Amino acid sequence: MSRTALVLLSASFALTPALACQTTDTPVPTPLPADDALVVAVSDFATLPDVGGEAPRMMDMEWEPATGRFFVNGMRGPIWTVSLDGVSVVEYVDIDDPAWGVAVESGGRERGFQNFAVHPDFGREGAPGYGRFYTWTDTRDTGPAADYAPTGGDESHHTVLHEWRAVDAAAATYDGGPPRELLRVRQPYGNHNAGDLAFRAVAPGDPDHGLLYVGVADGGSGGDPMNLAQNRASIFGKILRIDPLGSDGPNGRYGVPEDNPFVGEAGTLGEIWALGLRNPQRFGWDPATGAMYVADIGQNTVEEVSPVPRGGNLGWNTWEGSYRYGGRGGVEAGGARGDPAMTYPVAEWNHGDPLLIGRTAATGVVVQRSARIPALDGQVLMGDFPSGEIFVFDADDPPAGGTGGLRRVLLDPGSGATTFLEVVRSRNAEQGRGPAGRTDLRFAQGPDGRVFLLNKHDGTIRELGPGS
Repeated sequence: MSRTALVLLSASFALTPALACQTTDTPVPTPLPADDALVVAVSDFATLPDVGGEAPRMMDMEWEPATGRFFVNGMRGPIWTVSLDGVSVVEYVDIDDPAWGVAVESGGRERGFQNFAVHPDFGREGAPGYGRFYTWTDTRDTGPAADYAPTGGDESHHTVLHEWRAVDAAAATYDGGPPRELLRVRQPYGNHNAGDLAFRAVAPGDPDHGLLYVGVADGGSGGDPMNLAQNRASIFGKILRIDPLGSDGPNGRYGVPEDNPFVGEAGTLGEIWALGLRNPQRFGWDPATGAMYVADIGQNTVEEVSPVPRGGNLGWNTWEGSYRYGGRGGVEAGGARGDPAMTYPVAEWNHGDPLLIGRTAATGVVVQRSARIPALDGQVLMGDFPSGEIFVFDADDPPAGGTGGLRRVLLDPGSGATTFLEVVRSRNAEQGRGPAGRTDLRFAQGPDGRVFLLNKHDGTIRELGPGS
């Protein structure tokens, strides 16, 4: 063989690994659907008061059936109650009141009173969960020792899970004492720290009744620099499942359910329900099948909505969506869904998708099993929370990643089909505010199949109506 041929052959072998590891920032081949949209009516439901002269930064709303009202929180500290008809809005408690010692850290876009959950027995007299609700909060108070800490980084702030206990569950305002601390996490960075907090809606007696699911993001910075999401000894990058009324957890202030998937495994936290998450901002369940879904916010390339099986590994930071993570510059161009041990998304899209406004982050997840809104019956609602774009997919035939099977949802406030962002901007004009650059969309559910939209820019809670 000639010397020239040997050089060329050597060069070809040298290039093969590089080609295999080429990265792309547009791995999802098809953009989000813009045409053939469902159009669903939308109407104002309730208006919350400004906080500090600004629109409340709404995060979650929950229906409490025994006392017949909604609870809704803002990131700066307040919880309001809202009547079933939306007419009455009452501040129930401000957890940032100095009397409670919580000291909510709400600086920046991502920190604050992240979420809350009302115990399913909140209004059931005589039940252990009577009067109890839980808050998941970033705090400025870093004096107490943390139960969980990262393996490096700084000490940006702490995130604390508190239990509050009302004396009279039906009281108009909170009448209990200071909260009880269940667990405390030292945060290494100031971004994507906490996540969702929820009880699954099941009947008393079901093994899942009264167990609290807790979303914990990967600690922040970018790319999970300490590889915490795949570290089973770390709380970061996980969805936890705990018994808030138990006491056999590591610190004695909560319980670890015996049927959690990793209980008893060496080097693994028994609290873990699922791992490999970056920022599990929203999750929810299909009331018909019990299937769990999470909207997990991506790094720089892919946003995803994924199933969450018991003990599932959603891949971060080895995978971003269906693709092997290649750093902030993108994901590997080949080898999609190459590890059968991972749980991959049912829906995902590229950052920079032409339908969106620039920034993108997944939100959701409502599985609608009600004929109240016929166009949405049997659909899973999800979306992009900066732009407020809403999409659905078939709950009985979920897609297998990408944008296939997704359908766009537009809103009709009575003046024709439009986007949620334009609905918010229209209200901003009425309020004399400048037009919002984003919506920060969240979904909420109510009784009898009611679905609501929250945002952080106009103080208005809206309800979806029948398809038009």
